Amino acid sequence: MTYPDWQARTDRNMLEARASLLGQIREFFAERQVLEVDTPILSAAAGTDPNLAPFCIQPQGKGDAPLFLQTSPEFAMKRLLASGSGAIYQLAKSFRHHEAGSQHNPEFTMLEWYRPDFTLAELMDEVEALVSAVLALEKTERISYAELFQRHLQLDPFTATLDTLQQVAGEHIDIVMESSNPDHWLDLLFSHCIQPQLQAPVFIMNYPVSQAALAKVEKDEHGRLVARRFELVVAGLELANGYDELTDAAEQKRRFDGDLALRKFEGKPRHPLDLNLLAALEHTLPECSGVALGVDRLLMLKTASKDIREVISFPIDIA
Repeated sequence: MTYPDWQARTDRNMLEARASLLGQIREFFAERQVLEVDTPILSAAAGTDPNLAPFCIQPQGKGDAPLFLQTSPEFAMKRLLASGSGAIYQLAKSFRHHEAGSQHNPEFTMLEWYRPDFTLAELMDEVEALVSAVLALEKTERISYAELFQRHLQLDPFTATLDTLQQVAGEHIDIVMESSNPDHWLDLLFSHCIQPQLQAPVFIMNYPVSQAALAKVEKDEHGRLVARRFELVVAGLELANGYDELTDAAEQKRRFDGDLALRKFEGKPRHPLDLNLLAALEHTLPECSGVALGVDRLLMLKTASKDIREVISFPIDIA
């Protein structure tokens, strides 16, 4: 079916499904006395993650500094936590450039929440409770990142050399990629060879340190350093990404600097650091776990939709 460009891509039933989902989320957190908050979409700083491209806005006033649309509300919410907010959540519009397709829209709705004094296991329990309430899921498996690679590719992602990763990718994927970064090859193998096979819900835990982002690092039961984070995959769709949140300002600055060096190496622009976040960490961010969940993707699963454009009224091509 074809539509004129002015017409919404969602019908009344989908609008009601989204409204019901948002209401269900708010009821879930109200019952647990988690406070809903609202933070700015625009910021003078941007995330450093080399894998994310923020939208940059150039104000019209002479000499005005550029502003950035948030790729997630994480930094502002952590400033609230450091200010004494307690447990908080937010339903936030987020923006990521160069992300469009059946599972991505450059503008999307993110649910993000933070639980002071929650362990990562407790946060996974809460994520499972929310998602199960929406989707009526079966029990969710919990498995390490390394175990998944061993199970599906007979490969240890922590010890495999770049040559080995490239060789295994060549055996399973018809794609040409020029990169000397092992994480790029791990991401490729995961997205093409492992994730599509994860139809039953699964929490993936304990990632390589090189993928720690804003998570703490500690030794696992095998004595190797791992990033204390998880992802939830349901029906082959990445749904949520959670961290045992890093609270060390000096370590966070070191990681930001590492990201900026990698962005420079890959020819990507350098963005202003969020110095307010670093100041909040120095003030003392409470020990906490936090998670971001894609609301549009959750709605896709709830309505058995195959394309994110089916659940967004005006996707990017007609926005």
